[in-house]
Amino acid sequence: MNAQTLAQARKGYAQHARTTQTPRATEYELIARVTHRIKASAEAGPRAYPKLVRALSDNHRLWTALAVDVADKDNGLPQDLRAQIFYLAEFVQQHTAKVLNRKARIAPLLEINAAILRGLSGRRPKS
Repeated sequence: MNAQTLAQARKGYAQHARTTQTPRATEYELIARVTHRIKASAEAGPRAYPKLVRALSDNHRLWTALAVDVADKDNGLPQDLRAQIFYLAEFVQQHTAKVLNRKARIAPLLEINAAILRGLSGRRPKS
């Protein structure tokens, strides 16, 4: 198998793998990506501020979508979990505004996303 054939095979497999991904895995991937972008932008310093703003905006949109999803009466999650996710979405919206106004730190947003990632992966928090 030559390099071109191998690359085509990988590309085809990757596309197929993405289409068979579960909704939970898709949520995990999206949250992980935006969390990584927020953290990397914040660590890069003031010159990366435009990237940080874009990452925070994407996180804001992600949490808005989660809030809309859990507000749907046909959502299959337990009511108390839906309420908790909705509350977190509201907090993320408010805290993001504070971060963008340089009145709050990014850490709580990263901690919330990390907690959601642990929940989606089934891992327990470290004691």
